[in-house]
Amino acid sequence: MPPRKLSLDELNRLSVADFRDVEKFPYCLILDDIRSLNNVGSVFRTADAFRAEKLYLCGITGQPPHRDITKTAIGATESVSWAYVSDVVELVRQLQTEGWLVAAVEQAAGSTSLADFVPEPNKRYAFVLGNEVAGVCDDVVQLADLVLEVPQFGTKHSLNIAVTTGIICWDFLTKR
Repeated sequence: MPPRKLSLDELNRLSVADFRDVEKFPYCLILDDIRSLNNVGSVFRTADAFRAEKLYLCGITGQPPHRDITKTAIGATESVSWAYVSDVVELVRQLQTEGWLVAAVEQAAGSTSLADFVPEPNKRYAFVLGNEVAGVCDDVVQLADLVLEVPQFGTKHSLNIAVTTGIICWDFLTKR
């Protein structure tokens, strides 16, 4: 029998209520100074798809409810636990005191290629994704427990933040 697309009913997706109650994977995402509301909405969808524990929105990053976020999130703003924290450095320090390992996702000297990243067992990770132009702020790069870099082989110097988030989440889940 040839392959066929599954119907929505056949996907057996969790309801929003069930999603809120189900155990999440031990990681959170931190968006710092993300300009594009469409990127924010896309990250909400990714956080839902890969069952992130929490999504933090920092600095100038837009917050729900907003039409552009809602449009790309397609309901994930209702399922994903999120919070706004104005100061990303303060948040990083707080998470570290709570035992989270903070990973800045950035191109930096001394970074670890995502291909070489091996998550430590029984550790929770906070992945920081920065501004579309400036990247993760220097203070966070300095504070981070590690800096992860997504290998790239073309002529461009970066990936869209929503794409990068999907790569980071999938990589983490498949390696743990």
